[in-house]
Amino acid sequence: MKLLIIEDEQGLRENITTYFNEDGNICENCSDLTSAMDKLAMYEYDCILLDIGLPDGEGFAILEYLKAKMKSESVIIISARNSLDDKIRGLNIGADDYLTKPFHLAELKARVVAVFRRKTGSNKGLLVFNEISIDLQGRAVAVNDVAIVLTRKEYEMLLYFIANKGKVISKTALAEHLWGDEIDMHSHFDFIYTHIKNLRRKLLDANSRDYITSVYGIGYKFKAE
Repeated sequence: MKLLIIEDEQGLRENITTYFNEDGNICENCSDLTSAMDKLAMYEYDCILLDIGLPDGEGFAILEYLKAKMKSESVIIISARNSLDDKIRGLNIGADDYLTKPFHLAELKARVVAVFRRKTGSNKGLLVFNEISIDLQGRAVAVNDVAIVLTRKEYEMLLYFIANKGKVISKTALAEHLWGDEIDMHSHFDFIYTHIKNLRRKLLDANSRDYITSVYGIGYKFKAE
């Protein structure tokens, strides 16, 4: 998963980032509303962890922005505020969950996984698309119940494709999702083609149907069949 952590408390922000990075997720973070808005204007994320008490404004503005732009990021509010009014306001605007500080990182992770399951339509930690099954907890992939070995990037790419099946995904969007801010260091997207070629080959070798297609001049599409 690709996460954006919006939290002004440095220690907590760094702890959350380290905790999720250890599971192979891609984490970006920022400490104020302005930086968060800049990132959301440029990149897409699977889930946003949002503190609503930011130094330069209310985090609720992030929810309003996502709603206005019709962006699909899931949002979990993490806040020291425990008032019912704040919870209701956040959930009504579009937050998927509300977690009050202090909290255990394991609980936060469980809520992130639960939100991702709902977003992708998976059940009990297992994401199934036709003959492909993905164990979200164990980060394991199987085709027709036979395990296949994917690299971290191939795994994240497959998740992203299935979550966006039937949609045309630009090379830029795919690269930004998998590499985040690091993509700015690359001048071309040849490496994207290499990862897609390897993922496609592994799926076909395991007798999966051929879902990944190129859309000339734009990017790729994972067929929703």
